[in-house]
Amino acid sequence: MSKEPSSIIPPIVRPYIPASAQIPELSIRALLMGVILGMVFGASSLYLVLKVGLTVSASIPVAVIAITLFRMFNKMGGKDSTILENSITQTAGSAGESLAFGLGVTMPAILILGFDLEISRVMLVGMLGGLLGILMMIPMRRTMIVEQHNELKYPEGTACAAVLMAAATPASREAAGETAQPGAQDDAGKRAAIIFGGFGIGLLYKIANVALKGWKDTPEVAFGAPLKGGSIGAEVSPELLGVGYIIGPRIASVMAAGGVMSYLLLIPMIKFFGDALSVPVSPGTKLISEMAPHDIRSAYILYIGAGAVAAGGLVSLIRAMPTIWRSLSAGLAGMGKGAAATISAPLRTDQDIPMKWVIIGCLAIIAIITVATPLHMNLLGALLILVFGFLFATVSSRLTGEIGSSSNPISGMTVATLLFTCLIFLIMGWTGGQYYVTALSVGAIVCIASSNAGTTSQDLKTGFLVGSTPKFQQYAILAGAFSSALILGPILLKLNDAGTVYVPAAQVAPNLSTDVSKLTDTDQLQGPQAEQDKASYKVWHKLDTVGGPAGKYLVDNAGKVVYLVDPGINGAYNKRPDGSEVKKYDAPKAVLMSYIIKGILDRQLPWSLVLFGVMIALVLEMAGIPSLAFAVGVYLPLSSSAPLFVGGMIRWLVDRRNNKLEHNKHMSEDEKQAAGDRSSGVLLASGYIAGGALAGIVIAFTAGILTNFDKVVGEWSTRNNPFFEGGNADALSLIPYALIILALYWVAREKKTNKV
Repeated sequence: MSKEPSSIIPPIVRPYIPASAQIPELSIRALLMGVILGMVFGASSLYLVLKVGLTVSASIPVAVIAITLFRMFNKMGGKDSTILENSITQTAGSAGESLAFGLGVTMPAILILGFDLEISRVMLVGMLGGLLGILMMIPMRRTMIVEQHNELKYPEGTACAAVLMAAATPASREAAGETAQPGAQDDAGKRAAIIFGGFGIGLLYKIANVALKGWKDTPEVAFGAPLKGGSIGAEVSPELLGVGYIIGPRIASVMAAGGVMSYLLLIPMIKFFGDALSVPVSPGTKLISEMAPHDIRSAYILYIGAGAVAAGGLVSLIRAMPTIWRSLSAGLAGMGKGAAATISAPLRTDQDIPMKWVIIGCLAIIAIITVATPLHMNLLGALLILVFGFLFATVSSRLTGEIGSSSNPISGMTVATLLFTCLIFLIMGWTGGQYYVTALSVGAIVCIASSNAGTTSQDLKTGFLVGSTPKFQQYAILAGAFSSALILGPILLKLNDAGTVYVPAAQVAPNLSTDVSKLTDTDQLQGPQAEQDKASYKVWHKLDTVGGPAGKYLVDNAGKVVYLVDPGINGAYNKRPDGSEVKKYDAPKAVLMSYIIKGILDRQLPWSLVLFGVMIALVLEMAGIPSLAFAVGVYLPLSSSAPLFVGGMIRWLVDRRNNKLEHNKHMSEDEKQAAGDRSSGVLLASGYIAGGALAGIVIAFTAGILTNFDKVVGEWSTRNNPFFEGGNADALSLIPYALIILALYWVAREKKTNKV
């Protein structure tokens, strides 16, 4: 490698491609491929965060796919890519995942609170938050990435750099001063084949399972006395299996334990003590003896889980408080050093977007936030975004360097932002529906900014190690964030529409009416139910529970309420009037945000249940158990956390077996963990996630077009398919699931002759 000196890069750290090398980097093909992959992985990440409140890092899968696609172009006569082009593709492609997390954690709360979620608001929040986080990270690059290289490891960024260097093309190796290693390209091809194979398996499995009703998608067993009300179920989906494998046995087990507490302790306990009661127990509206397990979960467990999630997020934030101070001081110091460094060391590997454009960009974003009508923002809200945005972008960058993206408590920072914002609004006397949206917009932009700052830091670490030009990476991730924001809004709304149920008012509020002259907005039914009713109605956002549940209602011209609009995200009704079942999205962290806003601004929260959840989290923290993961498990259905546990156990078996191989025995625990994170199993699991999640999105989109297809297929399977309906359906549905589990274990097993 080159031994070229640098006044910025510490002497012991040399980039793979030296600063003096001039090879293709920010090419149109690299940027375009990164943008497209960012959209794909952003869509699948949004699907995951709505289902289970989690995402997984997309950096390594994007890097592997980029290497493969470029190699395919080369075989068709195109020019081979360089490692720096692959780095640009990976950088642009990683933006979608962090953007999806921020949007999925916050924006659905508007729907849960009973308001309309306009596409313009989602797109603006995504764009402005994403761009703000990236711009705020740029002045801190030298401090966080370069000067603290040995202190801040950025595990995902370092692993991604290792993948890129292992698959470097001969031209890149020549620029790096190396000779091509025999078999390196073949090895990269095998890794790519694994991830694409996983994508195909996940896609076809999900389509056969859900769209074609090939087998029951959530086998379940219910218990009688002495565990009356208890049940165990599992969603046999490839994407949740893949997530469990990637996050590993520790977190997967803790999350599943939270689900076990809900479904095998709390629900049976509520059933045991409440069965004899002759009156409903608030906030429930019917007798506990008449409640099914999912009714008890909706009425009581969700609040307990929300309290536990809030406490767990705040605890993780409090633990990070020392880091907050160090990060702020280091970030401010880095801004001061940035300008001087640019003058004294104008190396290619040390060139950022000029500081003046960063400042202009940040000011322009704040101005747009203030005046943009869809955001319902005021000047105080914009100033809160500026303060909290800089604070948590700095913290997120440093925490990502210390513990990685997966453990970064972004949701805890968002909870803190919402708490402070709502308390300020309460002091100012700003309560009511309009300020729900304003507070959520503040939290959403800060959440996305901090999430994208952490992702940008990982990408810049990768670039630092391989020798990328920082400003080109910054251009790439700005383009990736902007492009992903354009499509995530429509996807979010379409997923919600596909699961929306228009409940006839006779079922929930038979005598409800309102003054139609005060209503200005109009709406029509969307999705499958629109075929039966194409009329246009007035929209009423009901905030209290008098005469019927709070939420969005459709009202006819005479003022009579016709429908309750039950959203696809965290809705309470999973059957349409024709009897067809609807898949809802639990969106656990978005629900938490809605509880915080409504609880503080309107003082309408069952605090006893919330405090029960807080106590659960505190007891776990006292016992040394990470409460946030457990709390999310308490909130989620056990059917969602159980497949995570299965994936985590497969990872445990694989790592236990691989670590016993002779050539791995000399490794430290950290080296074994890093090897596991780069293994074939992680690549196949990533393919499962992308394929399964994208199939779910496609199925949701087609639900509004092929309105009769699902019903016809469902009726046929109910009559003729023993894997879908019947006494043995639960057991039979585990057979295809066992096949993809075995495939994951088999591929992840390391051969005895292989080197890590």
